[in-house]
Parts: sequence; C-alpha cells; structure tokens
Amino acid sequence: MSIAAATTRPGQVLADLLPASRVKDAALVLGGAALTGIAAQIAVPVPGSPVPVTWQTFAALLVGTSLGARRGFLSLALYALVGMAGMPWFAQAGSGAAAPSLGYVLGMLLAATVVGALARRGGDRSVLRTAGTMVLGSAIIYAVGVPYLAAATGMSLTQAVAAGLTPFLIGDALKAALAMGALPTAWKFLDR
Repeated sequence: MSIAAATTRPGQVLADLLPASRVKDAALVLGGAALTGIAAQIAVPVPGSPVPVTWQTFAALLVGTSLGARRGFLSLALYALVGMAGMPWFAQAGSGAAAPSLGYVLGMLLAATVVGALARRGGDRSVLRTAGTMVLGSAIIYAVGVPYLAAATGMSLTQAVAAGLTPFLIGDALKAALAMGALPTAWKFLDR
C-alpha cells in the first residue's frame, strides 16, 4: 500500500500510514533522534543566555506529532541518552549531562510524548488544533527547561525566564506557524 493511497483514520499519526513493522518503527525512532540532533546544530547564540535559538525544539515537536507518543518518546529518549553519553548532537555540538540546557532536552522528551498523544487524537489535523498542540508542547519544554537552567547556573527563576524563555518566544511562534501549515496540509494531501 502506498502512502498516497492510504486511508487515514482517527487515532492515527502520520507514521501509521507506513506499512507496520518493527524495522520501520526502529528506523523511525532512530530517524527522529537523528533529525533532532541535526536540527540542534542550526543554532544562533542569544546574547546573555547560555541557551541558543535552534531548530531542535521544532524537530522534537514534529517528531512527537508525526510518530506518536510511544515512538516520539523513544526517539527523544535515544537523543537524550546518546547526547548525555557524549555524542556531540545537543545544541552547538554539545553533549554530556552537565549542560545548563539539558533541562530543555528533558522537556522535549516529555513534550514529544504529550504532542504525540494529542496528534493521535487529531491534534495535528487542523490549523487551530495544531497551534494548540505546538503551544502546549513548547510550554512543557519551558516548564522543565527554565527551572533546570536556574538550578544549573545559579540564576534566580526571574533571571532564568529572562535568559531562557523570553528571547525565544518570537522564534517559537514562527516555528508553530510553520507546523500549523505543514501538518494539516500533509493530512489533507494524504486524505485525497
């Protein structure tokens, strides 16, 4: 069965439209981790912040919505574990468990799981639902990342918000807008 000829049903995510197999699932999990690692290298330093602007968060949310909660979780868990073990694929070729931005990676793990569960319930099928899914996913990333940043650097929570959240809001809005166009369009194309 080709992807274009697949019939979409409620309860599916985009990855479910591919023929089912363990090899496919393993390849999707590995591919999701690799995509996140590659996207993390597209980074722009933010003056006054140890956290750069990257495409890593967009990739993590896209992996979660496209693969679903289980495969999204496994992809981001693989990404986090391999990065903590020394693979230089965190932002700006970073790695290890001591990085001040590790909380964002852990937040992405949780966010990919949540947005994957929402996608299975249709959270990526329309522009408004996708917007809500992406906003919630981003909020989860910040809810874990900002307090971790404060703890890892000795910043106050107010300082961590100023350095690790506020500078990123415009970029996250643009990434959400991209997802709001891409995901519902993919579903409309596949439903033809």
